[in-house]
Amino acid sequence: MAKVLVFIDNPGQALKKASLELLTFARSLGEPAVAFNGELHDGVAETLAAYGAQALYRPSAADLDDYLVGPKAAYLAAAVQTAGATIVLTENSAEAKEIAARLGIRLGAGVITDVVGVEPGGTAHKSVLAGSYTTTAKATTPVAVLTVKPNSITPEPAVTGTAPATVTVDVPETAAAASARITSRTEKAASGRPDLGEARIVVAGGRGVDGNFGPLEDLADALGAAIGASRAATDAGWIGHDAQIGQTGKTVAPQLYISAGISGAIQQKAGMQTAKVIVAVNKDAESPIFEIADFGIVGDLFKVLPQATEEIKKRRG
Repeated sequence: MAKVLVFIDNPGQALKKASLELLTFARSLGEPAVAFNGELHDGVAETLAAYGAQALYRPSAADLDDYLVGPKAAYLAAAVQTAGATIVLTENSAEAKEIAARLGIRLGAGVITDVVGVEPGGTAHKSVLAGSYTTTAKATTPVAVLTVKPNSITPEPAVTGTAPATVTVDVPETAAAASARITSRTEKAASGRPDLGEARIVVAGGRGVDGNFGPLEDLADALGAAIGASRAATDAGWIGHDAQIGQTGKTVAPQLYISAGISGAIQQKAGMQTAKVIVAVNKDAESPIFEIADFGIVGDLFKVLPQATEEIKKRRG
């Protein structure tokens, strides 16, 4: 049976949905194990066991977060060799993709990004060309590294789970020698909304909001959704760049994507076209967003969204 190593960076107090999805994929591919970085809380360890992790690997060095991705890639390479893994699964974030690329170089492994499905034999389904096509790919190297998009599978716990043993992996002393060190951090204020990268519902605004994200935030709060934006909105300073969705921003794949006041240029489509259901609200009936929308509303977002929010609140009591 293939050994599958899932990398979870700083699991925190509770595992993210994306991590549970990775573990669910891992069980379908072989015997899952987890390489983590950071503190492991008791509740997280119990969840890892419930989702079928057979072994846990932790780095010998405690300062991996003091550097950028270099030392993490070195640790993960050592963990792969210690575990004897032939498949590595990571998230699809920008940092995880860079770690995957560096890991591929260290191990001579094939790397496949933007994965939306994995077959038992290791064949990956990959979303390409702004989500316009799905291709299949399979690494021919002894080790395959896959970065998996969130919301690609419904996470399910294992039928049976046992408490996995924890193994310490020696991180090479030279791992941080040529790596950039992080000198300071600024904590981002919590919004209370789900993380944009793994949210099941996203409400996104563009140039059409004209600086007022209020109606979008009200709708997002009624739906339990995350807030996103086009580059035009972030460049205008109406919302932080961490909310940007698109070719030069984040890629999301929610169950429901609500686009308000966004034209739908190809750069924006690249970040959201794999959403399961797309609802577009725009005053311009010729807007490109309607070409990919499952449902389109030609109208003023400042009139449409408040009505939708009111109706949702009414139905939810």
